Amino acid sequence: MALQTSNGSTSIRITEPLCAVFRRQLKAEGQKYTPERAQVLDAIIALDRIFEAEQVIEELRQRQHRVSKATVYRTINLLQDAGIIQRVLTEGDQAQYQLAYGESPSDTLVRLDTREVVDIDVPELAAIAERVCKDLGLRPQGHKLQIFAVAPNDS
Repeated sequence: MALQTSNGSTSIRITEPLCAVFRRQLKAEGQKYTPERAQVLDAIIALDRIFEAEQVIEELRQRQHRVSKATVYRTINLLQDAGIIQRVLTEGDQAQYQLAYGESPSDTLVRLDTREVVDIDVPELAAIAERVCKDLGLRPQGHKLQIFAVAPNDS
């Protein structure tokens, strides 16, 4: 599995560790890493944004992969249990998720009044993450920021 970055280069540095994490989690639960589960994980990585299960299903259809809805939903739950994805706190009926891993920042502003999700760029966060990790003797592997907002009341 490979991840195509925005500049067109192909990277497997992110995908391989996620596959390994997922394989270990499945093995610990006595489950198998199937081709369908791998395709769901690959589709989620390719989306590289906040997503709903239906968007994963559509991505799989576009790639001409035949994966049932039930498999997609079960795999999303397994990926969440493995800590690979996390549920995004938004209002509304439809559950939304995002990758919890990744080297590229994924900063978003969630409009609670319109349910719009806007990608934002906050370059200062990379420097903060670098400093915090350095102080703890660690190396940052990425960060995610979510800001929840509503339009101000017009008075």
